[in-house]
Amino acid sequence: MQTVITSKFQTTIPKAIREKLLLSVNDTLDWKIEDGRIVVSPMQTDFLKHKNSVQIGTGDIAEDIQAARRQRAERFR
Repeated sequence: MQTVITSKFQTTIPKAIREKLLLSVNDTLDWKIEDGRIVVSPMQTDFLKHKNSVQIGTGDIAEDIQAARRQRAERFR
């Protein structure tokens, strides 16, 4: 497949490639040069890798504020 580079150095990803790689709007592409060739790879992040990284549930806002103040004070000692 071939595409053209526009005057703004943009190009279109052919539909067959977009569908095969499941690319969509706002996906990120990684560009590399290997042995004089351009290699373009999708950088799709798996959002599930962040599972359980955010704690939920009831909290104590007053204690959270105090803990943040203690941490900040430690940085300036």
